[in-house]
Amino acid sequence: MKSKARVLDPQGPFLQAWNKIFVISCLISVSVDSLFFYAPAVDGHNNCLYLDDNLEKIASILRSLTDIFYLLRIIFQFRTGFTASSSRVFGRGILVEDKIEIAKRYLTTYFLIDFLAVLPLPQVFVLLVRPHLQGSEIMTEKNILMLIVICQYVPRLVRIIPLYIQITRSAGTVMDTAWPGAAFNLLVYILASHVLGALWYILAIQREDTCWREACNGQDGCDLASLYCGSTVFGNNTFLQDACPTNGGADIDPIFGIYLPVLQNVSQSTGFLAKLFYCFWWGLQNLCSYGQNLKTSTYIWENLFAVFVSTSGLVLVALLIGNVQTYLQSTYGHIEEMRVKRRDTQQWMAHRLLPEYIKERILRHNQYKWQETQGVDEEDLLINLPKDLRRDVKRHLCLSLLMRVPMFENMDDQLLDAMCDRLKPMLYTEGSCIIHEGVPVNEMFFVMRGTLESMTTNGGKMGFFNSNVLKGGDFCGEELLTWALDPMSGSNLPSSTRAVKTLSEVQGLWPPSTGGSTANSSGTPSDFTHINGGPGLLASYRQLGTGTAGRR
Repeated sequence: MKSKARVLDPQGPFLQAWNKIFVISCLISVSVDSLFFYAPAVDGHNNCLYLDDNLEKIASILRSLTDIFYLLRIIFQFRTGFTASSSRVFGRGILVEDKIEIAKRYLTTYFLIDFLAVLPLPQVFVLLVRPHLQGSEIMTEKNILMLIVICQYVPRLVRIIPLYIQITRSAGTVMDTAWPGAAFNLLVYILASHVLGALWYILAIQREDTCWREACNGQDGCDLASLYCGSTVFGNNTFLQDACPTNGGADIDPIFGIYLPVLQNVSQSTGFLAKLFYCFWWGLQNLCSYGQNLKTSTYIWENLFAVFVSTSGLVLVALLIGNVQTYLQSTYGHIEEMRVKRRDTQQWMAHRLLPEYIKERILRHNQYKWQETQGVDEEDLLINLPKDLRRDVKRHLCLSLLMRVPMFENMDDQLLDAMCDRLKPMLYTEGSCIIHEGVPVNEMFFVMRGTLESMTTNGGKMGFFNSNVLKGGDFCGEELLTWALDPMSGSNLPSSTRAVKTLSEVQGLWPPSTGGSTANSSGTPSDFTHINGGPGLLASYRQLGTGTAGRR
């Protein structure tokens, strides 16, 4: 039993929450990996390239922190059950909890991808290999590090995309509410801009490095080692300013193309934040414009990168707009539905030539109902719940109000459940008359919230008037109880001795008189005891009365 308790259900709340955290951590880890691209820089005074050691160490530490989430992911995968395909004949299927079977399945599917994604290769190069390199070997390490980071993007993205699809398929969305969901999709777009800007920076440095190498090979007495700061070989590299100029003012630079702005502005900067935000702005700007402002040279890899920028911008903008629209529709869909219902109601009232005071009451009632329910049909939600769960919800909503009636305190649980099941929510606006004095009473009303006035003239006697206030927890229409408990009462419903009128907006519960529960003009219940094929509220009263009479 202990072994089974440790196996996680892939559809359970813990893994559902963990998967969302892991997706966000994956996105952050991809953006952290991009920090390695900012390590190379240009020494404009000596015309040489160098690597920022402090930035590489900080990036390595941050990368190690994000790798913790990948390690936890691997551990959880060895503890996550799965549904056998052979058991999906009926319903959801049977969850396999055998750890050996779980391990076999994971090792033959996504383990290799997760293992490649979590390998600390950048940290090994920076902390162990880098200190032993000098001169041109440093730039070789730069190329290997760039290749490792880009290659590790592949297994990380391979794991993010299916997991994102799985979350949205099982939970509907990554975030449960609209604004966090929209913020999540905006975060994806911003991180993509950051990664794109970092790629632009490292490719610009790579392009300048290539240009310098070509110029050095064509220059007599130039040693390639002199192009890298910290080398023991020194040389006069001033010719590089003429061979690979970065101060050109041409509309399209024939050498550096789209990389010219970064080489002119931030490649020689020692401030990391200046590089980061400048390149981030370039990435965001070109994703939004689909790369339309890019003016490339004839360099093949530069043109391929421009195509990648344009395609990525098109896809990401479409996903951002579509996902944000989906999240916002979940919030504002009910508002639009309310607007349409209000328009239809106004058209109907105009067609029926209703007087203004009735129109105002109808609109006020609909507005109050919207404020209380936000367009949610409570009864529709309850009817789709399992019977036992619906009973528990009804008990939570209604039982405390029923128990405020002294006659119900010792009632059988089955009768109480029957009464709770019949009670429905009802809203009244200020000034509504719930019960009229002298009119047959065919229902009780239990007040949940609001204030009502109960008043009587004692049958219309001259000069007689009495009133009291009803609040949350009170009830009215108790004449129906007295009539139901009296075995000698006739078939006609009792007349109300009081009139009940709302003094404010009121929310309460009442048993609706639908179908066979309507009373005729003489006040006689028409098959009141059988509603929707089962015992109604009045039947519960009668059963209570019979039981009480029997006890007497």
